Parts: sequence; structure tokens; C-alpha cells
Amino acid sequence: MFSRILTLIIKELEMLLQDRQSRMVLIVPVFLQLALFPFAATLEVRNNTLAIYNEDSGRESTELMQRFSQAQAFTQLLTLYGEAEVRDTLDNQEALLVIRFPPDFSRDIAAGRPAKIQAILDGRRSNSGQIALGYVQQIVNDYSNERFESKQKNARSSLVVRHWFNPNLDYAWHILPSLIAIITSINALIVTALSVAREREQGTLDQLLISPLTPGMIMIGKIVPAILVAIMQGTIILLGAVFAYRVPFEGSLSLLYGSMIFYCLALAGFGLLISSVCATQQQAFLGVFSFLMPAILLSGYASPIDNMPSWLQYLDWINPIRHFIVIVKGLFLKDIGLVALLHSLYPLLIIAIVTLSAANWLFRHRLA
Repeated sequence: MFSRILTLIIKELEMLLQDRQSRMVLIVPVFLQLALFPFAATLEVRNNTLAIYNEDSGRESTELMQRFSQAQAFTQLLTLYGEAEVRDTLDNQEALLVIRFPPDFSRDIAAGRPAKIQAILDGRRSNSGQIALGYVQQIVNDYSNERFESKQKNARSSLVVRHWFNPNLDYAWHILPSLIAIITSINALIVTALSVAREREQGTLDQLLISPLTPGMIMIGKIVPAILVAIMQGTIILLGAVFAYRVPFEGSLSLLYGSMIFYCLALAGFGLLISSVCATQQQAFLGVFSFLMPAILLSGYASPIDNMPSWLQYLDWINPIRHFIVIVKGLFLKDIGLVALLHSLYPLLIIAIVTLSAANWLFRHRLA
């Protein structure tokens, strides 16, 4: 039995690696994403334009403008001279947000009265605008604190911030562990989903069925190559993160690869389910895309799962990417142990058992 399965596994690997183009498709995109994602797939706001409409022209507003110009989020400061220019600037997306100083801004500060600044954001880029607004608010707060301390030398309570697990708030430390989960999910799903559909489309599925291989053996022979390819690609991301981007890996490699196997089994179950109901590779690819995009968006990679409605959080429990991102981030940055991993590991095992069983039943049912 094992020799038959091994023969099928070797045959599948030969199909994946049969020519130079196939090998390039499996390897080159991983290196490209490793090179581009830490710089492009980021929620940080940099190199944007800040527009300022200053009706005050006093010393305090001028000093704040200079501080805005030194922020990394804004590489260009655009000066406006009227309300019409404010509207045109935002309409044409020439600036991410507009800061408006009222005519009495400096006088209010000099007199010790509360001074207000208006911030006008481009709602079409709401996420970036809110992040940039946070930078502006931090600059204004720092300026206010300095003026307060210069006038009142008495002791003030202060908040000292310390960031655990990512002391410098380096976004690559967030992106690259998550990238291991995303890259392995894409390839594990595509390889398994296209495998059975390819056999059916090329007319070789009947040859497999009349061979000594049972449907269960055929499924194992389709799953193992996908797991090997996904682990190889995950290893490339791991090595690049640790040695090229200096992201610390604090956990256990054995726990990482053991969890990755459970993760790939869960993904393979979804891939075989898709492949079992599709007649062509094109249908299988569209099925993978229809599953993968919502799975990544709901995984907690881009936005917290706690922000979702309660019913969607429960539904998202069947999303394997959600659980593996928690595992890989915990192993990278926290050095979590097996006991802590079980909370995210057992859902992967349950998902793998359910999806693989359903795919096996559906595969046998369609052949009956």
C-alpha cells in the first residue's frame, strides 16, 4: 500500500516540477512577495502630502507647521490660501488631510485659553487618514505638553509607553510571520484543488481509478505533495524573515513545523472539497479564489477579529488562516509553548478531520 501511495506522490511531484517554468512558478513568486510585502503591505502612513490652511500666521502656528513638516508621514507640505483651495485639494486627492488654523489660534495660546485646530480628512482614504490624524494629534499633544511644562515647573504625572514583543513597532515583525500563513495557504489550496480537477480534465482520473489505488490512497497522494511544497515555501519565508529582515524567532521550530502540517491538512481538506465538485481546472481555480480572499480578509491579518460582529466571529472559527496566524506570530515573537498553542491548534485538527472526511465522501459519491 505504501509503495503505491509513494508512487503517486512521486508522480504528483514530477507533475509540479516537470519543467523549468513550473519550478519558477512555485519559487519565484515567494521571493518576490518576500521582497515586496514588508514594504508594500503595510498599514503605516508615509510619504504623504499634508495641506495647511493657516488663517493665523502667528508664532505658535508657524512652529506647529514646522513640526508637521518634519514628520515621516508627510514628505510634502502644501500651503493653502482659501476655503476654495481646501475643497479642490481634497477633491483632487492632492493631500491626505488638511489642517486649518483659525485666526485667533496664537492669541488663544498666548492668553492660556484652549486653542482649536480643524483637521479635514479625505473619507475615500479613511483608514490612512485616521492613521495620519493620529500622527498629527501626537505632534500637537507633544507641543502642548512642552508649553505646559515651560510655564509650570511643578511635577506632572506622565504616561511611559513600552511595547512588548515589538519594541520598535517594526511593521516587518507583523507582516513576515503572517506572510508564512498566507503564502502556504495559497499554494496548499491551489495545488490540491487543481490536482483532481487536472486528472478529470485530462482524462487520467479513470486510469487512477482502475489502478490498485483506492480513493483514500489517491487523496493521500494528492495531499502530501501539496504539504511538501507549502512547507518548502514557508521555510523560504522563515529564513528570509530571520536572516534578511532580522525578525526574531523566539519559539520552537518543531512546534512551528508540526503546526504547519496540521494547517496544511486543514487547507488540503478545503482544496480537495473544491476539487471534488469542479469539473475543470478553471472552475477549481475560481473556487480557490472565492474561498481564499474572504479567508485572508477575515483572518485578523489586516483588521482585528474583535471588530467583527459576534455571529461572524463564530463563523470565522472554521477559517484555518485565522488560527495559524496566531500560532506563527506567537512562536515568532512570544515563544509560546505547546499548552498555549493548543487553543489554536485543536481547531486546525478539527477542521482537517471534517474537511478531509467530507472530501473523501464527496469524492467517492461522485465516482459511484
